[in-house]
Amino acid sequence: MRKAKLILDKDYVISPIDKRIYGNFVEHLGRCVYTGIYEPGHPQADAEGFRKDVLELVKRLNVPIVRYPGGNYVSGFRWEDAIGPKEKRPKRLDLAWKTTEPNEVGIHEFASWAKKANTSIMYSVNLGTRGPADAQHIVEYANHKGGSDWSDLRIKNGAKDPFDIKLWCLGNEMDGPWQMGQKTAYEYGRIANEAAKMMKWTDDSIETVACGSSSFQMPTFGEWEYTMLNECYDNVDYVSLHRYYGNPHNDTPDFLASSMDLDAFIRTVAAICDAVKGRKHSKKQVNLSLDEWNVWYHSHQQDQDLHQREPWGTALPLLEDVYNFEDALLVGLMLITILKNADRVKVACMAQLVNVIAPIMTRPGGGAWAQTIYWPLMQASTLGRGRSLLPQITSEKFDTKHYADVPVVDAAAVMDDDGNVTIFAVNRDLMEDVELTCDLRSFGSFRQINHSVLHHDDVKATNTEDHPDTVLPHEIPAKLDGNPLVLPAASWNVIRLTRE
Repeated sequence: MRKAKLILDKDYVISPIDKRIYGNFVEHLGRCVYTGIYEPGHPQADAEGFRKDVLELVKRLNVPIVRYPGGNYVSGFRWEDAIGPKEKRPKRLDLAWKTTEPNEVGIHEFASWAKKANTSIMYSVNLGTRGPADAQHIVEYANHKGGSDWSDLRIKNGAKDPFDIKLWCLGNEMDGPWQMGQKTAYEYGRIANEAAKMMKWTDDSIETVACGSSSFQMPTFGEWEYTMLNECYDNVDYVSLHRYYGNPHNDTPDFLASSMDLDAFIRTVAAICDAVKGRKHSKKQVNLSLDEWNVWYHSHQQDQDLHQREPWGTALPLLEDVYNFEDALLVGLMLITILKNADRVKVACMAQLVNVIAPIMTRPGGGAWAQTIYWPLMQASTLGRGRSLLPQITSEKFDTKHYADVPVVDAAAVMDDDGNVTIFAVNRDLMEDVELTCDLRSFGSFRQINHSVLHHDDVKATNTEDHPDTVLPHEIPAKLDGNPLVLPAASWNVIRLTRE
């Protein structure tokens, strides 16, 4: 059996954890909104048309914040189209996803859904085909108490109290040629600065997220962040990062090593932010918003075929990746990476919440179920609140096609306000269990509450509507008591310890 060692010290704290790292994303894309969270006429629909079965799954995830309404979609979106009487709202072509948007769900409806889901909103403004004035208008509409044209219109439309949205994205992936209103770094930096300035003049309690480069592999990466931040550093609070991974060549060890790429990505963008901080002699620190992250590759070809068959359809089944067990392992590894960078990553949104590359799936008129990736996210969000501890891990290592010195065991640890500790650990070895020795030198006496394991012998195993529990966490009997913990081969582990 392989062996590994984990050393934790209660005084070696990376950072308090911002609960918003367990956020998610709802875009007007595919079936995320329509027949996802919203399906009037469904047997489980409430009076507003929201699916109660989906709401229950969302609430179990403990999602603290949801990015909305896009994504690529937002760069062509007129938010005014989705307010007022539904029968008067226009249908619009969505150029981002080549579909037709009915605008039945807008900011009023989504704010109502968010309240039911016990979450808050991270709202994205259109800086592609629109500009700073439109961004200021939506902040005024959403957050100003009343007595102005836009805020009074909100009241007229049925919302007496402001929506009080605190976090705002300044556009989306503006360096991408697929983006409506693509801009150079300088152009975007200037417009982002003016938008953020006017938005904060309207409500000085809000925070803003500037668009980083849309990918680590973009030719604009690095230079984009530096140039853009030089123009808007003083008026933004976060820089966005987007990162997706896939396993198209069926190389599971290489796939599970890709969380190392995420760690490098995060550290690189943080370094660029600090370079601009130094250049400006600023005392302000700009942090990171990893507001799109997930596994995404299963659905690529089917989406291309669907667009050819049904151009400009509504609520097409786009990007409906069916996730397997190895995807859940990588999601767990990405969550571990986020926790180990909690000093800089303050917001993170899995993309997306329902149907579209999502932990939750639905059938129109039918059931809702949790995909494999649901479980690591749910357990981390539920138990990963408090302070992120600095783990010292000794583990055997291996090389893959794209990565060298990949540790067999990766882990993060969280200490809550009562001094209890939760360890999240993944054993990347597909064949062998690992004995993990835990040195908790400064904590005193501990007892183990439980050890939850997510494992399946088939890394390609999936959950379906008919078989929703194929991949499911289960408890294993184990006691710490100075003995090593056993991490089963190819497993996501959650070990909870409480002080005696």
